[in-house]
Amino acid sequence: MTDPVKRDSPGKIGRGQARTRLARRAVVDAARTLFLERGYAATTIEAISRRSDVPSATVYRLFSSKLGILKTLLDTSIAGDDQPLAVEERPDVASTFTAPDSHQLLAGFARITTAINQRTNDVYRVLVSAAGSDPAAAELLSELRQQRDRGQGRIARSIARARALKPGLRERDAADLIHALMSPEVYRLLVGDRGWTPERYQQWLATTLIQQLT
Repeated sequence: MTDPVKRDSPGKIGRGQARTRLARRAVVDAARTLFLERGYAATTIEAISRRSDVPSATVYRLFSSKLGILKTLLDTSIAGDDQPLAVEERPDVASTFTAPDSHQLLAGFARITTAINQRTNDVYRVLVSAAGSDPAAAELLSELRQQRDRGQGRIARSIARARALKPGLRERDAADLIHALMSPEVYRLLVGDRGWTPERYQQWLATTLIQQLT
């Protein structure tokens, strides 16, 4: 007669998942601080481990590498939390695509873009800097830009399907304009370099998108 298989109780599994989540957050928060203070290249896994009070072995188990930490930091900064839900599936983004007219759709994405740029501005600069000397970081930057392209192309497609694009403006050209106007670089120039408030940037972005596209 075989012994019964021992299984962890739901409560024990739940506590383990909670500890893992706390550890991941601690590592990501520590990495953000160190990347901004020292730069990506000068920050080590060991330094992140010490700052987060999470053992190095656990850091490697959770993220595999320093680049894995940076990717998670970017993902959570873009989304605004660590929930495993893609940006396009999030309620505020999904509902914006169902806006009753193109002006409301563009104003909605100006708001969403402003919030994302606020959360990611410093981290995005870390990635761009790292990409200059680290091929893996350069590949991550390329992937991030491709994700942006897909999302912004979907905005242009929605307006084109609603027959709301400005006469003579092709869908591809609309996507190019959206890509440029919503870019982190423009946000940094206006808010970081020129001292605009995020609120002023959001209003400008909404107005400019509507003027240029419809």
